[in-house]
Amino acid sequence: VTVNQSLLQPLNVEIDPQIGQVKTQEREQIKTLNNKFASFIDKVRFLEQQNKVLETKWSLLQEQGSGSNTNNHSLEPFFENYISSLEAFLDGQHLEKDRLQGELRGKEETVEDFKKRYEEEVNKRTAVESNFVLLKKDVDATYVTKVELEAKVDSVTDEINFLKALYDAELSQMQSDTSDTSVVLSMDNNRKLDLDSIISEVCAQYEAIAQKSKAEAEALYQSKLGELQTTAGRHGDDLKSTKNEIMELNRMVQKLWAEIESVKKQTAIAEAKQRGELALKDANAKLQDLKAALQRAKEDLARVLREYQELMNVKLALDIEIATYRKLLEGKECRL
Repeated sequence: VTVNQSLLQPLNVEIDPQIGQVKTQEREQIKTLNNKFASFIDKVRFLEQQNKVLETKWSLLQEQGSGSNTNNHSLEPFFENYISSLEAFLDGQHLEKDRLQGELRGKEETVEDFKKRYEEEVNKRTAVESNFVLLKKDVDATYVTKVELEAKVDSVTDEINFLKALYDAELSQMQSDTSDTSVVLSMDNNRKLDLDSIISEVCAQYEAIAQKSKAEAEALYQSKLGELQTTAGRHGDDLKSTKNEIMELNRMVQKLWAEIESVKKQTAIAEAKQRGELALKDANAKLQDLKAALQRAKEDLARVLREYQELMNVKLALDIEIATYRKLLEGKECRL
């Protein structure tokens, strides 16, 4: 009996490294946007301070004496134009600030959406891995049970062969004892003994021995038949358990197909809305993971089907052996 050691090895469950890269890229994008926004706020504050300085200078120039009114009138258009340009620039910066704030909010919403989708995919992956671990444990237990049953079948077969040989030896010895008794009868016949009583006694002894052997054989047959029926019942339970595992694998395959279709739809929506190459890569990566999980589930289903067929073969062999043993016993009873 050989045991497949690969089934007893622990699972090597790892998290996709691309998921960590995606999270790192998202954090870097948020840091970049925050830095841009902070630099823009600093620039706006600096321009506001410059505007206040110019307004203060302009007030001081207007408060100067009447002797410099002519010069002020000549410089006033220049400063007004300069202030107007600064105010226009400041208004543009305010608009740019509003635009960047809106873009930042959009990016934050996109990042939040990616985080939710990432958490959902991680939860789905964890659930699938947990189901796979449980299924592998059940398959390992079924394989160990199968090996034990095969060993028990071999042991029962050897015991049946031994009992058959023992029964044949006892039958041969009994026939030999009967032949010896006949010789004694012929010798006693010369002495003119009561042959009828001796023959009756020998027949009674032979009948008693035959009845005892028949009873022992019947009891042994009933015991072995009960054991074989119990073993066949356990095989039936194992077959039912295997069928349930096959149904569970089929449900898992259907679930994985549904998840694949869902990911495909999400990918199509992401492409239609042009949410970026990152979302598309992430969806494709999840699709590949689901396809790989589906392939592993198919392989597990094929392995369970093979084991189910092997259990059916063992059960059929047991049924044939029971029928053969019954026929042999009935044939020996007829000869007796």
